Amino acid sequence: MDSVLAKLPKQFDPNVLVGFDTADDAGVYQLSPDLALVQTVDFFTPIVDDPYTFGQIAAANALSDVYAMGGRPISALSIVGFPHTGRDVEILEKILQGGLAKMQEAGCTVIGGHSIGDDEIKFGYAVTGLINPQRVLKNVGAQPGDRLILTKRLGTGVIGTALKKDRASQASVDAAVASMCTLNRAGSEVALQFEVHAATDITGFGLLGHARGMAAGSKVSFMLDSAQFDCLPDAIEYARQGFLPGGLTRNMEFLSGCVEFAAGVSQEMRNLLFDPQTSGGLLFSVASQDAAALLEALRASGVGAQAVGEVVEKTHPLIQVR
Repeated sequence: MDSVLAKLPKQFDPNVLVGFDTADDAGVYQLSPDLALVQTVDFFTPIVDDPYTFGQIAAANALSDVYAMGGRPISALSIVGFPHTGRDVEILEKILQGGLAKMQEAGCTVIGGHSIGDDEIKFGYAVTGLINPQRVLKNVGAQPGDRLILTKRLGTGVIGTALKKDRASQASVDAAVASMCTLNRAGSEVALQFEVHAATDITGFGLLGHARGMAAGSKVSFMLDSAQFDCLPDAIEYARQGFLPGGLTRNMEFLSGCVEFAAGVSQEMRNLLFDPQTSGGLLFSVASQDAAALLEALRASGVGAQAVGEVVEKTHPLIQVR
């Protein structure tokens, strides 16, 4: 996709603060000196069997890009692909109900949408939010000496793969669903109170893929401590047993040459760092003097945050995991 976008004509609009020429989570368009719009779109195929839950996860995932930028979502348009047959229309109703419930929780109004006939169900939202143009959390700007803080546990991809093989425990599925349905609102709101230099949410490119984007864009390197990452129940065991989603392998191939692991990092932990996440957590690069306070504030707000590494001067490889 990057190679395709690079061939498009350049656009020049002074009000565009963040566009598709960067790898940021959403676009930002300035309306006035103290007000801007933040806009994003995201949709995908079902990852759980229950349609209501799928709707919730799709909504939380779409909202996450706005939160990653430091914005407040205000409105959304639904995007639906559903079979023409008309059968099982109650499934679509439940998907929409689940999505609406999560949007209402976020204080975001669904004002319309568009649907097409499709052999495979697809669902998501285009979300618009408001943001202070002086306080946009971009995925670039990380500085040497910063600490890296992650707000959710890893493992939704391998748990989802184990579920498809009927090998996932109910406890692991419940924990993964709860994580994917949890809004990143609290993490975003807390982060704005501190000197956060860069932020992104962790989704399909996995922790290492999104970390790579942040490090490369900031012209720095990351030192990650594998022992500090929290994982969802049974995720490490599923990774050990080989329940690896296709996206994990693609992420691994894409990041070849960018990541170096210490000998003591287990293969299953390496896999989880590549694991594609759905509605994953936020990754913050925060000034070292604010790191402890941010971590404490996140936890006080019910966010299970973890300090997972630090930012250093750019070296090769770009990311080192010990």
